[in-house]
Amino acid sequence: MTRVLFVCTGNICRSPTAEGVARHFIDVGGYRDRIEVDSAGTNGYHAGEAPDPRTQKAALRRGYDLSALRARKIEALDFARFDLVLAMDRGHLDIMRRTCPEFYRGRLGLFMEYARNREFDEVPDPYYGGPTGFDAVLDMCEDAIQGLLESIARRG
Repeated sequence: MTRVLFVCTGNICRSPTAEGVARHFIDVGGYRDRIEVDSAGTNGYHAGEAPDPRTQKAALRRGYDLSALRARKIEALDFARFDLVLAMDRGHLDIMRRTCPEFYRGRLGLFMEYARNREFDEVPDPYYGGPTGFDAVLDMCEDAIQGLLESIARRG
């Protein structure tokens, strides 16, 4: 079993989108017995909340239901529990590098490293932007998730 954690700031936009898209492709690809995913935020100020309504609306238009997901803050045990801890941007990665025990730092990375379309290396935060930002996040997540699943499948 490969366990993957997606991390953004508050766990209400980018990382739950990645989690929801991953769950869909894991189900469709028949990886349910091989890959487990979750998401968290570097901050806990939205802990217990559902994803942002704009995130949910954009995701639902593409067939991803994020309504059952709830925000949580990343915790120390996550670095041991997950095989890959993927940050949405470099700021998140920097925070995780400062808090992750040295033994587990090899598990940290940028989510977009798995994208097949390498136009962007970070997923921008759509929270303060317009509605097209949420669709852009979905585009990036769909691309990077497919690359991630291919990478995991190649490792066997």
